[in-house]
Amino acid sequence: MRSNLLPIALVSLILASCTDIDLYEKHAAIPQHEWKAEFKPQFTFNIQDTTAVYDVMLILRHNEKYGYNNIWIKLTIQTPGDSAQTIRIEKTLATNKDGWLATAMDDIYDHRITINNELAENNISFKTPGDYTFSLQQDMREDPLLHVMNAGLRVEKKL
Repeated sequence: MRSNLLPIALVSLILASCTDIDLYEKHAAIPQHEWKAEFKPQFTFNIQDTTAVYDVMLILRHNEKYGYNNIWIKLTIQTPGDSAQTIRIEKTLATNKDGWLATAMDDIYDHRITINNELAENNISFKTPGDYTFSLQQDMREDPLLHVMNAGLRVEKKL
């Protein structure tokens, strides 16, 4: 009888400690790992809790042959009510001291880069409930931008 109580207690503890995290995460595969400027993946998510604070992250996956330590992105944000704004952002992907600022598996690197500061600087917030669409366009001098495998967006409610 006592041996049956321990697994039940552990499962109950685990379930009780879980919290509901509002999360949106989607990735788009880059055709042939060559990100052409005209390829603009879009990500639409719904915001209902306008009192919450959200973390917004750019997600990039590339292989070791990616030739730059940064990336320039044109980010277009379509807000509820058909208002749209495009901002240009630069994000560091590597440094000479630390190498790639990403998690790695063999020769593939995954970046989750917060873009909250860039959104705040451009007065972009989630103060209206509804659907928001973010569109990503690579804005580097090289077109197509080689060795980029995926691009995406992650939005999560801060706890």
